[in-house]
Amino acid sequence: MQFLRFRVSLATIVLVASSSFAAQSDKLDESILSKKRLEIFDLSKEQIEEDSSKLKKDWINPVNYTYSKVYGDKYDTEKSLISVDQPIFKTGGIYKAIKYANAQRLYSHLDLDLQKKAMIKDTTTILFNIHKLELQIKKQKLLVKNGEIDIKRKKEQVLNGFADTSLLDNAILDTNTSRNALADLVYQKEELINEFSTYASGDYESFTLPKFKIIEKEDFLKDNLTLKKSKADISSKKDFSWMTISKYLPTVSATFDYTKYHSTNNPTINTGDDAQNYGIKITMPLDTRTFNDIQSTRIDYLKAKLDFDNQILEQENYFKSKLSKIKMIDSKIAIAKNDYVLYNSLLDVVVEEKEAELKTQSDVDTLLNSKKIRELDLKIYNIDKQIELLDIYSKIS
Repeated sequence: MQFLRFRVSLATIVLVASSSFAAQSDKLDESILSKKRLEIFDLSKEQIEEDSSKLKKDWINPVNYTYSKVYGDKYDTEKSLISVDQPIFKTGGIYKAIKYANAQRLYSHLDLDLQKKAMIKDTTTILFNIHKLELQIKKQKLLVKNGEIDIKRKKEQVLNGFADTSLLDNAILDTNTSRNALADLVYQKEELINEFSTYASGDYESFTLPKFKIIEKEDFLKDNLTLKKSKADISSKKDFSWMTISKYLPTVSATFDYTKYHSTNNPTINTGDDAQNYGIKITMPLDTRTFNDIQSTRIDYLKAKLDFDNQILEQENYFKSKLSKIKMIDSKIAIAKNDYVLYNSLLDVVVEEKEAELKTQSDVDTLLNSKKIRELDLKIYNIDKQIELLDIYSKIS
């Protein structure tokens, strides 16, 4: 029988629904992004390193060189001056400045990682949705076929006087609605392909869909990039708070001045003479805003600690919501599997009745199309599940 060629076991359908994702491990692959977009992230990493190195050296004052030529009423003087005023002790401020630079470096790298993963996730989501639309297009074509079969059946019933024309009208309207929906899906697919090409390094057909698995809540929180970034922010603000305090404490600096006279008509100064001065100085600013400045940075640090607690709660609830969504999709998968089993059993009966001339080929075709639709639904639901898991994986390192 023709029908036997379409008989596929439920286990085979479930395997096909998931095997299309099995080629890659559960990770976000950055190779999906175009070369130029990856180069931007690489340059941003370099920039972070340079900014961090610069920040570590902020406590080192520059060596100042001054050249001057002064024209006076009696004497003209041309000279060079080199001066150094370098703090060598800032009551812990130098050590904290280096720690602050390292904390800022880590924070910036984590922030960049989040941006990169977000772009990879968005691009991969588009890839999933393109494949999902391909399945939806196949499903919609089957719905159109069933509609056309229904129109033919209703037309025969109307011509034979067994049905009212309103039933035929409804069948035509429903089928046209399915055709319009099919056109919309085809357009959506083309639109997504164009969007995908904006970010991706190649044609969507050259990429294999990744396969993600559910992870434990503890692992999600332990590797969570947002929480790591929040921790780095706490360290950064803590070190900056100490830096602010040290700014208003005694600072010991080494000083050095070197003066070289190039030319002068001053009889008291010989051309080529030089002068050197060096010493130690202690400074301590007396500023009425000291307490306010220190309190402001301290409050900023306390806010960062409270924000970390809020971030933990947000990420926990985010994970719970994703698991709830996945559980709902699993329920849909279970329903689709049951429907598939039901359609298989009904198809057996209808084929037998058709052979006994109790049913028509149209009845067999309609039921066969409906069974194929549930097969496609299984694959679509599996893609929906993978998209939710993709969102989870985009949050972790």
